[in-house]
Amino acid sequence: MSDFLASYAISASGMEAQARRLRHVAENIANADTPGYRRKTIDFRTEIDRASGLSRVTTGPVHLDRRDLPLIYDPGHAMADEEGYYPGSTVDVMLEMADIREASRSYEANLRLFDQTRQMTQNLLELLRR
Repeated sequence: MSDFLASYAISASGMEAQARRLRHVAENIANADTPGYRRKTIDFRTEIDRASGLSRVTTGPVHLDRRDLPLIYDPGHAMADEEGYYPGSTVDVMLEMADIREASRSYEANLRLFDQTRQMTQNLLELLRR
């Protein structure tokens, strides 16, 4: 496999992994106020493509936050028990915002690599046409 194609494949796998991460973070933020919701996270893994011999970034399974759910006191809530508490969610919106920023920057870095490789390929083709 050419170095250009390898660069495309590596940067594309990084963008795909970060896009999956962004989807989970967006889901976490959307459910931050959902009673009983547990924060979802994913792991990144390096995988060797046997056909090309390239390392790729992949995502592992989804993990749920195992911390105890916080109890929220609101006697008027439909899910409140006889003492007036109901289980909240384990989502910390500030942490999710930091994850969004990190995933977005990583995605953009992979996108720049992809674009630079495309520009180098175009320049090479223009040189070969002369």
